[in-house]
Amino acid sequence: MKLHTILAGYFKLDGGAMFGVVPKRLWNRVQPADEHNMCTWALRCLLIQTDGRNILVDTGIGDKQGEKFRAHFHPHGDTTLLGELARLGLQPEDITDVLLTHLHFDHCGGATQYDNNGQIAPTFPNARYWTTQRHYEWAYQPNAREAASFLKENFVPLAEQGVLHFLPEGTANEWVPWLPGLSLQHCFGHTEDMCLLHIDLPDGRHLVFCADLLPSSFHVSLPWIMAYDVRPLDTLAEKAPFLQRASEEQWLLFLEHDPYTEVIAVGPNDKGRIAVQERFTLEAALAQ
Repeated sequence: MKLHTILAGYFKLDGGAMFGVVPKRLWNRVQPADEHNMCTWALRCLLIQTDGRNILVDTGIGDKQGEKFRAHFHPHGDTTLLGELARLGLQPEDITDVLLTHLHFDHCGGATQYDNNGQIAPTFPNARYWTTQRHYEWAYQPNAREAASFLKENFVPLAEQGVLHFLPEGTANEWVPWLPGLSLQHCFGHTEDMCLLHIDLPDGRHLVFCADLLPSSFHVSLPWIMAYDVRPLDTLAEKAPFLQRASEEQWLLFLEHDPYTEVIAVGPNDKGRIAVQERFTLEAALAQ
């Protein structure tokens, strides 16, 4: 098994939305906002090469959206999804599976693109795309609070073209086997049935793609929960046992949106609370 960070650029979101009830005087110390109260976040995806498969986890924002969208979210950076794959010697046709942890635009926008005829088509023509049926139905008929995050051009064409497949279902915090060495954890606080990916590393360690249960290292503290979460108390109930087990079993936690840090390890601080103990690049974490 080989793992690679795929940085699909950066974007900006409102700092208050990203930190919820936490006062700005606290979060601004660790993630300073610009003059418009916007903070920069990574669009960090993961490539897993195992058993003849090239599995991509999430796809960033993509480049389909117009200037109004770009002016609001400010996608930027020197790296792109396809550029990072090309750096590893891979073309879109080489991707066999795309796991979409959930269908908010910053996680699945790169799943589709405009083809040469100006039609929206799967970015990875030979891939099977994966999400849960429960989440797809939630995204297809969104509530007013999340509607702006679910852009149908990012995922409906996948279903229409027969390349979208549904993952095994599960209950909150349940681990469900998916592929050899890969399990899914279902979460319901951020949105309906988001999936985290648990990876059993060849050396016996454990790495988790945290999606938006833990979007950054700043969100390790239990009350630091995004205002985007539809059920923040459920997020709290999901985070606490997740972080406790991550501490006890020394998991490596892969962070999708942290602008500075790819992977962290957590453990108790001098007050007994779970906190960040170490920060790594993915490459350095795997080399340990």
